[in-house]
Amino acid sequence: MTQKSSFFIAGRHAVIEALRNPKRRVLKIFLTEESKKNIHKQNPHKNLLKDLKVFFKTKKELDKYCRSEDILHQGYVAEIEHLENFELKEFIRDKKNLTFVCLDEVTDPRNIGSLIRSAASFNIDGLIVKERHFPSESKLLYKSASGCVEHLNIFQVSNINTSLKYLREKNFWIYGFTSNSDKNFTDVKWQGNNVLLFGSEGHGLNHHTKKYTDFSVKININKNIESLNISNSASIVFHHINQQK
Repeated sequence: MTQKSSFFIAGRHAVIEALRNPKRRVLKIFLTEESKKNIHKQNPHKNLLKDLKVFFKTKKELDKYCRSEDILHQGYVAEIEHLENFELKEFIRDKKNLTFVCLDEVTDPRNIGSLIRSAASFNIDGLIVKERHFPSESKLLYKSASGCVEHLNIFQVSNINTSLKYLREKNFWIYGFTSNSDKNFTDVKWQGNNVLLFGSEGHGLNHHTKKYTDFSVKININKNIESLNISNSASIVFHHINQQK
Protein backbone atom coordinates (compact mmCIF):
# COMPACT_ATOMS: atom_id res chain seq x y z
CA MET A 1 0.00 0.00 0.00
CA THR A 2 1.45 3.37 -0.95
CA GLN A 3 1.91 5.77 1.91
CA LYS A 4 -0.18 8.92 1.47
CA SER A 5 0.65 12.13 3.28
CA SER A 6 -0.90 12.36 6.75
CA PHE A 7 -2.30 15.24 8.80
CA PHE A 8 -4.12 15.87 12.08
CA ILE A 9 -7.81 16.42 12.74
CA ALA A 10 -9.51 17.29 16.02
CA GLY A 11 -12.99 17.25 17.53
CA ARG A 12 -15.38 14.49 18.57
CA HIS A 13 -17.51 14.15 15.41
CA ALA A 14 -14.57 14.59 13.02
CA VAL A 15 -12.51 11.88 14.73
CA ILE A 16 -15.32 9.38 15.40
CA GLU A 17 -16.62 9.57 11.81
CA ALA A 18 -13.07 9.06 10.49
CA LEU A 19 -12.82 5.93 12.68
CA ARG A 20 -16.16 4.68 11.36
CA ASN A 21 -15.20 5.19 7.71
CA PRO A 22 -13.71 1.92 6.37
CA LYS A 23 -12.04 3.85 3.53
CA ARG A 24 -10.19 6.20 5.88
CA ARG A 25 -6.79 5.14 7.22
CA VAL A 26 -6.28 6.36 10.79
CA LEU A 27 -2.63 6.16 11.79
CA LYS A 28 -2.71 7.30 15.41
CA ILE A 29 -5.31 8.50 17.83
CA PHE A 30 -4.81 10.74 20.84
CA LEU A 31 -7.53 10.65 23.50
CA THR A 32 -8.25 11.59 27.07
CA GLU A 33 -9.42 8.69 29.30
CA GLU A 34 -12.90 10.22 29.19
CA SER A 35 -13.10 10.43 25.39
CA LYS A 36 -12.02 6.78 25.12
CA LYS A 37 -14.95 5.78 27.36
CA ASN A 38 -17.28 7.88 25.20
CA ILE A 39 -16.14 6.14 22.01
CA HIS A 40 -16.96 2.75 23.53
CA LYS A 41 -20.26 4.01 24.92
CA GLN A 42 -21.36 5.43 21.53
CA ASN A 43 -20.27 2.34 19.60
CA PRO A 44 -21.13 -0.59 21.88
CA HIS A 45 -21.20 -3.18 19.07
CA LYS A 46 -17.91 -2.30 17.41
CA ASN A 47 -14.47 -1.64 18.81
CA LEU A 48 -13.43 1.39 16.74
CA LEU A 49 -10.00 1.44 18.41
CA LYS A 50 -9.11 -2.15 17.49
CA ASP A 51 -5.57 -2.48 16.00
CA LEU A 52 -4.98 1.26 16.42
CA LYS A 53 -2.12 3.09 18.09
CA VAL A 54 -3.93 4.88 20.92
CA PHE A 55 -2.08 7.48 23.00
CA PHE A 56 -3.64 8.81 26.19
CA LYS A 57 -3.15 12.52 26.80
CA THR A 58 -4.43 15.18 29.14
CA LYS A 59 -6.63 17.95 27.72
CA LYS A 60 -3.73 20.34 28.11
CA GLU A 61 -1.41 18.06 26.10
CA LEU A 62 -4.01 17.87 23.31
CA ASP A 63 -4.32 21.68 23.25
CA LYS A 64 -0.97 21.95 21.47
CA TYR A 65 -2.39 20.18 18.39
CA CYS A 66 -5.05 22.86 18.03
CA ARG A 67 -3.25 26.06 18.93
CA SER A 68 -2.57 27.20 15.36
CA GLU A 69 -6.26 27.06 14.38
CA ASP A 70 -7.75 27.92 17.76
CA ILE A 71 -10.37 25.14 17.83
CA LEU A 72 -11.70 22.90 20.62
CA HIS A 73 -10.51 19.28 20.41
CA GLN A 74 -13.09 17.96 22.96
CA GLY A 75 -10.53 15.31 23.95
CA TYR A 76 -10.14 13.83 20.44
CA VAL A 77 -7.20 14.22 18.03
CA ALA A 78 -6.24 11.81 15.22
CA GLU A 79 -3.55 11.53 12.60
CA ILE A 80 -5.16 10.38 9.36
CA GLU A 81 -4.31 9.86 5.69
CA HIS A 82 -6.10 11.47 2.76
CA LEU A 83 -8.86 9.45 1.09
CA GLU A 84 -8.46 8.23 -2.48
CA ASN A 85 -9.18 11.04 -4.90
CA PHE A 86 -12.50 10.65 -6.70
CA GLU A 87 -12.40 10.93 -10.49
CA LEU A 88 -15.35 12.98 -11.76
CA LYS A 89 -15.40 11.18 -15.14
CA GLU A 90 -15.54 7.76 -13.48
CA PHE A 91 -18.16 8.80 -10.94
CA ILE A 92 -20.75 10.18 -13.39
CA ARG A 93 -20.63 7.15 -15.67
CA ASP A 94 -24.03 5.34 -15.78
CA LYS A 95 -25.60 7.70 -13.21
CA LYS A 96 -28.65 9.94 -13.62
CA ASN A 97 -30.21 12.87 -11.76
CA LEU A 98 -26.98 14.00 -10.11
CA THR A 99 -26.66 17.26 -8.20
CA PHE A 100 -23.17 18.63 -7.60
CA VAL A 101 -22.13 21.78 -5.82
CA CYS A 102 -19.09 23.59 -7.21
CA LEU A 103 -17.06 26.27 -5.40
CA ASP A 104 -15.32 28.99 -7.36
CA GLU A 105 -12.51 30.56 -5.31
CA VAL A 106 -14.14 29.90 -1.92
CA THR A 107 -11.24 29.32 0.48
CA ASP A 108 -12.48 29.89 4.04
CA PRO A 109 -12.20 26.49 5.83
CA ARG A 110 -15.06 27.21 8.24
CA ASN A 111 -17.44 28.08 5.39
CA ILE A 112 -16.38 25.09 3.30
CA GLY A 113 -16.73 22.78 6.32
CA SER A 114 -20.25 24.04 7.08
CA LEU A 115 -21.19 23.69 3.42
CA ILE A 116 -19.90 20.08 3.39
CA ARG A 117 -22.07 19.35 6.44
CA SER A 118 -25.18 20.73 4.67
CA ALA A 119 -24.38 18.95 1.40
CA ALA A 120 -24.06 15.58 3.16
CA SER A 121 -27.22 16.24 5.21
CA PHE A 122 -29.35 17.02 2.14
CA ASN A 123 -28.04 14.27 -0.17
CA ILE A 124 -25.98 16.35 -2.60
CA ASP A 125 -24.00 13.91 -4.78
CA GLY A 126 -20.64 15.62 -4.61
CA LEU A 127 -18.57 18.75 -4.13
CA ILE A 128 -16.26 20.04 -6.88
CA VAL A 129 -13.37 22.22 -5.70
CA LYS A 130 -10.16 23.52 -7.17
CA GLU A 131 -7.31 21.46 -5.77
CA ARG A 132 -5.14 24.51 -5.14
CA HIS A 133 -7.83 26.42 -3.24
CA PHE A 134 -9.13 23.55 -1.10
CA PRO A 135 -7.76 23.54 2.49
CA SER A 136 -7.72 19.74 2.56
CA GLU A 137 -5.67 19.44 5.78
CA SER A 138 -7.46 22.11 7.79
CA LYS A 139 -8.56 21.04 11.28
CA LEU A 140 -11.06 23.89 11.17
CA LEU A 141 -12.64 22.49 7.98
CA TYR A 142 -12.97 19.00 9.53
CA LYS A 143 -14.35 20.44 12.79
CA SER A 144 -16.89 22.65 10.95
CA ALA A 145 -17.95 19.71 8.78
CA SER A 146 -18.67 17.76 11.98
CA GLY A 147 -17.64 14.39 10.52
CA CYS A 148 -19.40 14.92 7.16
CA VAL A 149 -16.17 14.92 5.14
CA GLU A 150 -16.47 11.13 5.51
CA HIS A 151 -19.96 11.17 3.92
CA LEU A 152 -19.55 13.37 0.84
CA ASN A 153 -17.79 12.71 -2.48
CA ILE A 154 -15.24 15.51 -2.87
CA PHE A 155 -13.76 16.01 -6.33
CA GLN A 156 -10.54 18.02 -6.30
CA VAL A 157 -9.95 19.21 -9.86
CA SER A 158 -7.07 21.16 -11.34
CA ASN A 159 -9.32 23.53 -13.30
CA ILE A 160 -12.92 24.48 -12.46
CA ASN A 161 -13.75 25.85 -15.94
CA THR A 162 -12.48 22.72 -17.72
CA SER A 163 -14.60 20.57 -15.37
CA LEU A 164 -17.72 22.68 -15.96
CA LYS A 165 -17.17 22.52 -19.72
CA TYR A 166 -16.83 18.73 -19.50
CA LEU A 167 -20.00 18.38 -17.39
CA ARG A 168 -22.00 20.54 -19.83
CA GLU A 169 -20.96 18.17 -22.62
CA LYS A 170 -22.26 15.32 -20.43
CA ASN A 171 -25.77 16.83 -20.13
CA PHE A 172 -25.37 18.81 -16.92
CA TRP A 173 -27.02 22.21 -16.49
CA ILE A 174 -24.79 24.75 -14.73
CA TYR A 175 -26.59 27.20 -12.41
CA GLY A 176 -24.57 30.17 -11.18
CA PHE A 177 -25.82 31.75 -7.94
CA THR A 178 -25.55 35.56 -8.05
CA SER A 179 -27.45 38.18 -6.07
CA ASN A 180 -28.09 40.29 -9.20
CA SER A 181 -29.93 37.56 -11.13
CA ASP A 182 -33.59 38.09 -12.11
CA LYS A 183 -34.60 34.48 -11.51
CA ASN A 184 -35.37 33.00 -8.12
CA PHE A 185 -33.89 29.50 -7.73
CA THR A 186 -37.21 28.14 -6.41
CA ASP A 187 -38.76 28.79 -9.86
CA VAL A 188 -36.50 26.14 -11.39
CA LYS A 189 -37.72 22.55 -11.80
CA TRP A 190 -34.66 20.74 -10.47
CA GLN A 191 -34.65 17.71 -12.75
CA GLY A 192 -31.86 15.84 -14.52
CA ASN A 193 -28.18 16.57 -13.84
CA ASN A 194 -27.32 19.92 -12.26
CA VAL A 195 -24.31 21.81 -10.95
CA LEU A 196 -24.86 24.54 -8.33
CA LEU A 197 -22.05 27.03 -8.71
CA PHE A 198 -21.19 29.39 -5.84
CA GLY A 199 -18.58 32.14 -5.96
CA SER A 200 -16.33 33.60 -3.29
CA GLU A 201 -17.64 35.62 -0.34
CA GLY A 202 -15.92 38.77 -1.56
CA HIS A 203 -16.47 39.18 -5.29
CA GLY A 204 -18.88 36.38 -6.19
CA LEU A 205 -18.48 34.36 -9.36
CA ASN A 206 -15.33 34.82 -11.40
CA HIS A 207 -16.13 36.68 -14.65
CA HIS A 208 -14.42 33.97 -16.74
CA THR A 209 -16.26 31.15 -14.93
CA LYS A 210 -19.64 32.82 -15.61
CA LYS A 211 -19.14 31.94 -19.30
CA TYR A 212 -19.56 28.27 -18.39
CA THR A 213 -22.96 28.74 -16.70
CA ASP A 214 -26.25 28.05 -18.45
CA PHE A 215 -28.43 30.05 -16.05
CA SER A 216 -27.98 32.56 -13.30
CA VAL A 217 -30.28 32.31 -10.26
CA LYS A 218 -30.62 33.96 -6.87
CA ILE A 219 -32.10 33.39 -3.43
CA ASN A 220 -34.81 35.92 -2.64
CA ILE A 221 -33.96 37.69 0.61
CA ASN A 222 -35.00 40.88 2.41
CA LYS A 223 -34.07 43.80 0.14
CA ASN A 224 -32.41 45.67 3.04
CA ILE A 225 -29.91 42.83 3.53
CA GLU A 226 -26.96 42.71 1.18
CA SER A 227 -26.25 38.97 1.14
CA LEU A 228 -26.22 35.68 3.02
CA ASN A 229 -23.14 33.79 4.15
CA ILE A 230 -22.27 31.16 1.51
CA SER A 231 -22.83 28.14 3.77
CA ASN A 232 -26.27 29.48 4.79
CA SER A 233 -27.17 30.15 1.15
CA ALA A 234 -26.09 26.65 0.18
CA SER A 235 -28.14 25.03 2.99
CA ILE A 236 -31.32 26.75 1.81
CA VAL A 237 -30.72 25.61 -1.78
CA PHE A 238 -29.73 22.02 -0.85
CA HIS A 239 -32.78 21.61 1.38
CA HIS A 240 -35.17 22.89 -1.31
CA ILE A 241 -33.72 20.61 -4.02
CA ASN A 242 -33.71 17.61 -1.69
CA GLN A 243 -37.42 18.23 -0.91
CA GLN A 244 -38.19 18.37 -4.65
CA LYS A 245 -36.36 15.13 -5.33
